[in-house]
Amino acid sequence: MTENSEVERSVIAERLREWDPEAVTEVIEFREELTIVVPREHLRRAADFLSGESGLEFRFLSDISPVDRFPSEPRFELNYHLLSISKRQRVRLRVRVPGANAVVDSVTPVWPTANWHEREAYDLFGVRFEGHPDLQRILMPDDWEGYPLRKDFPVEGIR
Repeated sequence: MTENSEVERSVIAERLREWDPEAVTEVIEFREELTIVVPREHLRRAADFLSGESGLEFRFLSDISPVDRFPSEPRFELNYHLLSISKRQRVRLRVRVPGANAVVDSVTPVWPTANWHEREAYDLFGVRFEGHPDLQRILMPDDWEGYPLRKDFPVEGIR
């Protein structure tokens, strides 16, 4: 790891904090990877900022990785893996979502590829994405009951 890459990672979090101090809850650096924890009510605005107006050019969403932390609260974690090809930088946005109200704003208007990732998270974990253009099952049959990747889903299935 070079000193320049360390400085560049810290610039990403600082730019986001300068733009809106409430948009950053926590900054985690682990194994040369930067994770910025964002409150769910600031996700869409932070996504807009990072993809365009910040000059950081995070225009590629490679993945959304949901995590079920059951029985802990907030139950769900959504990890948005972003890439700035022009700046050769990666960042992860993390949003924590309570189990009782598993709803977060869709980032499909910012990154169109989020359409499929959000549908997968909805289908397998039951997290809803407010403002999604077509939130329906993508992997499981339409008549499937429950969300199979939740930790409290019965191993033998619902009978």
